[in-house]
Amino acid sequence: VQLQAFGGGLVQAGGYLRLSCAPSGRTFSNNAVGWFRQAPGKEREFVAAISWSGGSTYYTDSVKGRFTISRDNAKNTVYLQMNSLKPEDTANYYCAADRQLWGPVQVDPRTYDYWGQGTEVTVSS
Repeated sequence: VQLQAFGGGLVQAGGYLRLSCAPSGRTFSNNAVGWFRQAPGKEREFVAAISWSGGSTYYTDSVKGRFTISRDNAKNTVYLQMNSLKPEDTANYYCAADRQLWGPVQVDPRTYDYWGQGTEVTVSS
């Protein structure tokens, strides 16, 4: 399963972006989905995740109150709304899906089976 993440770009600090993630060739409406990011020279880190139903979400502390993960299963798309962006949010953002059906929210990237190619977010100061 290939995931496509898009919506990245260059934005000034304090600005906003909305990332989208969708699979090609199949639905992931029954799968938990997560967003991760990797800045140059740093390890990939968890950002946010959402359960298959959308009823449960989880965020890393640094984005709480600024980022919102949501999904529209009718459109087979998961979103990451990013507000009040900071230069330290600059990274390549990846979406990932858990192969397990109707599974819980997952934080550990090792639990995800399908990954997108990433979309770059640059926040200027």
